[in-house]
Amino acid sequence: MATPANLTHPERADLHLPSVLFALSDPDRLEIARQLRAGPLDMAECALSNPDMPKSTKSHLMKVLREAGVIRNEANGRGRRLTLRAEDLDARFPGLLAAVLDAPGAD
Repeated sequence: MATPANLTHPERADLHLPSVLFALSDPDRLEIARQLRAGPLDMAECALSNPDMPKSTKSHLMKVLREAGVIRNEANGRGRRLTLRAEDLDARFPGLLAAVLDAPGAD
């Protein structure tokens, strides 16, 4: 059972293309994935287009990305550490992540 400190993440074999594409279809979620491409970030460091976005909305964005297998969201002290699951996504869907993150006009 998942606790707030120990969230569940799908295994690599359980990643599904429609879920991944849905997770990356939202501009804010796509921007989070782009930021994580440079390396892990604390959840509080992720910059969104609307700095006044409610914490609950930001948490929901992270949940959709995590449940689709796009990111890992793990406890890090009193905060959360986010990591892009690039290796898992590239193994399951070669070239997809780079194509989506680098797509022109996807902003």
